Amino acid sequence: MSKCEQQQRDKEKEEENKMEILLELNMKQKLATRLCILIFGSLVFAFFCSDSALASLTLGALMALTLRSPTNIYALAMTCRRDLLAFHRFVALNFYLLRKDRKGCTVAHCFEEVALQQPSKTCFIMDDRRLSFGEALLYSQKVAGYFQQRGLQRGDCVALLMETRVEYTCIWMGLSQLGVVTALINSHLRGDSLLHCIRVAKATALIVGAELADVLAAMPSLGIPIYQFTDQEQHQLLPDATELSNALNGQTPLPVSRSLECSARDKLLYVYTSGTTGLPKAAVITNLRFLFMSAGTFYMLGLNRDDVVYNPLPLYHTAGGIVGVGNALLNGSTVVLRKKFSASNFWSDCSKNNCSVAQYIGELCRYLLATPYAKAGQQSQTPQHQLRLMYGNGLRPQIWTQFVTRFGIPQIGEIYGATEGNSNLINITNRIGAIGFVPVFGRKLYPVQILRCDELTGEPLRDAKGHCMRCAPGEAGLLVGQVDARRAVSAFHGYADKEASEQKLLRNVYTKDDCYFNSGDMVVCDILGFFYFKDRTGDTFRWRGENVATQEVEAIITNCIGLNDCVVYGVQIPHVEGKAGMAAIVDPSRKVDINYLSIVIRGSLPPYARPLFIRLMDEIPRTATFKLKKRELALEGYDLDRVSDIIYYLNRDGVYRELSAEQYKSLQAGTAGL
Repeated sequence: MSKCEQQQRDKEKEEENKMEILLELNMKQKLATRLCILIFGSLVFAFFCSDSALASLTLGALMALTLRSPTNIYALAMTCRRDLLAFHRFVALNFYLLRKDRKGCTVAHCFEEVALQQPSKTCFIMDDRRLSFGEALLYSQKVAGYFQQRGLQRGDCVALLMETRVEYTCIWMGLSQLGVVTALINSHLRGDSLLHCIRVAKATALIVGAELADVLAAMPSLGIPIYQFTDQEQHQLLPDATELSNALNGQTPLPVSRSLECSARDKLLYVYTSGTTGLPKAAVITNLRFLFMSAGTFYMLGLNRDDVVYNPLPLYHTAGGIVGVGNALLNGSTVVLRKKFSASNFWSDCSKNNCSVAQYIGELCRYLLATPYAKAGQQSQTPQHQLRLMYGNGLRPQIWTQFVTRFGIPQIGEIYGATEGNSNLINITNRIGAIGFVPVFGRKLYPVQILRCDELTGEPLRDAKGHCMRCAPGEAGLLVGQVDARRAVSAFHGYADKEASEQKLLRNVYTKDDCYFNSGDMVVCDILGFFYFKDRTGDTFRWRGENVATQEVEAIITNCIGLNDCVVYGVQIPHVEGKAGMAAIVDPSRKVDINYLSIVIRGSLPPYARPLFIRLMDEIPRTATFKLKKRELALEGYDLDRVSDIIYYLNRDGVYRELSAEQYKSLQAGTAGL
């Protein structure tokens, strides 16, 4: 290993250490807090209590309590500015949602209002194509008029299978004018998965982009009308399909005011979960839920109408298709789209379109770090851009500081929330590694809670009365959100499948008949109210009588190998109790120094947490939204007959060596001495 590589690794470790989860005050912090309490108490006594014995005694008692345990006072002082800012923005958001709900406003109503205020302003940009707000409104109204004439009615569902284009959002928005629900189908799905998504939504029609016509041609007949959308390119029309784009050109628009009367609580979209552990589930998105997710980001992160937002994410997913385009539909910002994310073109796209805000998801930030930036005639490796904010979810703490420093991003807005869930958090203060926060003195009021649970199964633990128990700061637990259908911030609309919806709910949590959404995520909270992601329930496995948190093992390995992808999971070994750890690392050029990795793992992890196997892969399977598919890797395990990649085995001397056929046989026979 070269000196340069060692310095880089040391630097990454130092940056990792910058993420501090504050669980208790050190001596200096305690002394400073107590000194401030004494000074403040003395001033209060001098000005207000010196003439009253009762007031003096009360003040003395309060000071004694706070001096004995200064943690809450310290937390209040350190988070006062944060909480006041969040309170101001949260109140503004709730007034916005309440106003729209009472007026019965749908997304279509909101967009019409925005578009009429600025019809000539650019709404969507993609490559060289631009669509103004007025043009987008007109197009959506043509879609509404066309499908009204085709007999679509309120409550019907239309499946939309299409790659990103400027008309994409206009199509489902036009359908929503009629009360028709649009199922946003993942454009990467094929075969049975695609058929499942269409059927589970009970679609009565399908709109397909010409670029995906071949996908439908290879499938059996769906038995529903198919409308094919084509651009300027020449594509052959599917048998029995109706050409849509030319028909819309001559269509008379249907104004929103003349559309069927719809409510803010009506279903708007079906957005499918990623399907990392099985077939995708169709999450229900109502108009009000759309308003909350889009406006929530806008208000809480302080966006404005003049922002130009770069959205390279797929439009069939929540992040790109709701949180992203919602900035245009509800708030009047310009949104720049891209058909497919490109790390090499990310910064040039932002610069070209004068973007002030950009979105990320999952591993996109790591891809950007791993991609050299080289612009013609420019020596600096730091891209030129005008971004003041990047927001999204899934930025790893291990690369947070490195990413912000290298690319000069003033603010990161990390968002936590599931498509179907109500456990919503947001980090508005640039706190490294935090997925959001809840004010220290608002933990019992805000609908998000952390419950004590079995780390292996994810099942909440209950006391003698059968009630769940809250976690203390520093204690990892299950994140849940209280369900209240009356409020947009805490409503849960579930999936199209009611049985699947019920499985996500916990009942009788604190009191009889209360109801909470189970996020399935393990998180930990510090004394300042910041939340940090720990692991996904089900990812934790048990080995050597101990629970192993995959997130912690992944962090150690990632720091060692640099920017390569790494995923850790448990694999079953015959005749052995529990599951052994296995790490899959993306290393197409086989540059990982396995001996150095052996040393780091030995020095950083206890014996039970050290992966027994390491698999070097050209690529780890992912969902279309860049989530790693652990389930497929776990099923393949270390089977040399199924896996063609190199697999290393942890020998008794603590060094990883390539797994031999003899070792594999002894593992299968239970004679490996584990």
